[in-house]
Amino acid sequence: MKQNNKINSVEKALMVLKAFSEEQSLWGVRELSAHLGFSPSTIQRILKILKEYGFISQNSATKKYALGNIYFSFFRSLQSEYPVTRLSIPYMKRLLSNTQETVHLNVIDTDGLSRICINSFESSKELKASQAIGTRAPLYAGATSKCLLAFSSEKFIDNYMRNIELSPLTGIIHKDQLLHELSMIREQGYASSMAETTHGLGALSVPVFTFSNGKSLLAAISLAIPEIRFNIDEHRRLCIDQLLLVSQEFSKMTA
Repeated sequence: MKQNNKINSVEKALMVLKAFSEEQSLWGVRELSAHLGFSPSTIQRILKILKEYGFISQNSATKKYALGNIYFSFFRSLQSEYPVTRLSIPYMKRLLSNTQETVHLNVIDTDGLSRICINSFESSKELKASQAIGTRAPLYAGATSKCLLAFSSEKFIDNYMRNIELSPLTGIIHKDQLLHELSMIREQGYASSMAETTHGLGALSVPVFTFSNGKSLLAAISLAIPEIRFNIDEHRRLCIDQLLLVSQEFSKMTA
């Protein structure tokens, strides 16, 4: 990262916006100042401008800041940029109806190191898993991430493996272990994980391909399943079968 005194005003504003996350959705001026290493006056000035344009909102009682509602207006633009989001809807709704589990759609993020959720339909069951749009995870952690990595091109995987450092998040600490698991995922056509990113949560994931310019990975459709139902063999098999069917039909549709 650049030294703070060499960061221009646009970069500072972007760093302020990126500080807001699912884990830390509210910030006070001094908290954010300490977190980013900018002066309180700088933070205050940036927040004031972002608030004027709707990117930031402020609670009148607590005086803390949160992301503004303007981001909802970007969803339509994102769907135009990623038509897979729109095209996935009937398949995701069918999976939701047939499995009663939360369905989510993910792509590899622009950093090439993580996956990001771009669409989600939540289960109506009382005990359910959630997957918020915008959620990210490293490509070596969880069924969705490893599905995307496994079905990426050999060139992408080779480059990823050269540049990634594995943490003990998943229990996989050696790259050879990860490569072996990716090979198994490709062989069976889907990825499966239990409690790799969230305690008590299992996941199943299948790839979606496009054939418009040769076969290439487009996205991954996944089911997030509470452990108690994930461990029921009959239910897990149903979920796998439904996912594989959707993977095949969705991929044909994008040809």
